[in-house]
Amino acid sequence: MSTGDGADDPGPGTPSDGEQRYEPAPGVGKLLVWILLFVLAAIVVVLGGVYFT
Repeated sequence: MSTGDGADDPGPGTPSDGEQRYEPAPGVGKLLVWILLFVLAAIVVVLGGVYFT
């Protein structure tokens, strides 16, 4: 008879040793690269709009 708490079956996404596992946080450098890329793309769009008008 099962108790319903899932103690005998950890499931597909649960580590078998019982400790929590998390993805590492994205690095600050990677975030900075994305921000700079976005700003560069915005500048290109604005300058392109000014050039073609």
